[in-house]
Amino acid sequence: MSTLAAVLIAALTLAACSNGTASPPKQTVSPKVAAAASPSTDPGAPITISFAGDVHFTGRTAKLLDDPSTAFGSIATQFQSTDLALVNLETAVTTGGTPQPKQFAFRTPGTAFDALKAAGIDAAVMANNHALDYGQTGLAQTLAESRKRNYPVIGIGHNADEAWAPWIVNVRGTKIAFIAVSQLHELSDVWTATDTRAGEASAYVNLPRTIAAVKAARKEADVVIVYVHGGTEGQQCATPAQKTLAKQLSDAGADAYIETHAHLLLGDGWMGKTFVEYGLGNFLWWQDNALSNDTGVLKVTIKDKKVTGGQFTPAHITSTGQPVVATGSEATRITDKFDALHACTGLAPSPS
Repeated sequence: MSTLAAVLIAALTLAACSNGTASPPKQTVSPKVAAAASPSTDPGAPITISFAGDVHFTGRTAKLLDDPSTAFGSIATQFQSTDLALVNLETAVTTGGTPQPKQFAFRTPGTAFDALKAAGIDAAVMANNHALDYGQTGLAQTLAESRKRNYPVIGIGHNADEAWAPWIVNVRGTKIAFIAVSQLHELSDVWTATDTRAGEASAYVNLPRTIAAVKAARKEADVVIVYVHGGTEGQQCATPAQKTLAKQLSDAGADAYIETHAHLLLGDGWMGKTFVEYGLGNFLWWQDNALSNDTGVLKVTIKDKKVTGGQFTPAHITSTGQPVVATGSEATRITDKFDALHACTGLAPSPS
């Protein structure tokens, strides 16, 4: 798995109109860029990216940070065998702040970033319904811990430019842009980043800016991947809102659309030339009474600067909260279940 050699952080400026919609983006400076060291030295080899779902370090998983180097256990080999890896980190990374008026408020120390890095996970998606669980104070510390540890976070920032800015990685000559947005409405009116307020990127609040960010990234990179936090908890078929957003971002130029939030696996397939996965479920999970302990790692392949498909490795969440690769009949059961979920996606089995 890649060790990120450098991260040059800058803003992708998107001018906002007075009516609150986004005007076409003005790229005054380069977005944040990193160079990736990959498992392969063959410039013609396919590029592989591992994606997994929701990660927490609270409850039963908090103790895993006693040794960040082993927090993810054996599943880390899935990330380390691919060129890049990303997960959704559902927590504020802070020891301060005030819990927000919501049912669950999560926070974890900065060693969470050390655990992600040790597992071979190159960046954390943080545009979700927990990144600001401890308010602006918690968000400020999250961003400070990210900077201190030189660990990329996507979908949050000190202002809207930073929150919607892509993280761009150059892998063997292919520039891949990652954008993260939330599609959830809870506290979105006060959590969404603006020109003068830190926060997260929200497609629910500012769809025009989200579309503009994808279009801008399309001009800057060879491949554009959007990681979305949306859907309905406990619902294993994509909602109309998920399908609509996937179509809008596909039309804007996204090559892949990856999603979490439902706490369940959802199906995948193709929307034209865009690969879509509507739900990766829980992953490193804090509760022992989860909706489902079925999970997995999705490996997306890029060849000749195009997304060519996704391969799912089934896993299950153990009593420690750590996922492990499923084997035998368990692997067959989860794989068959995952494959069957394609039926309600409305997606095609191959690109068109």
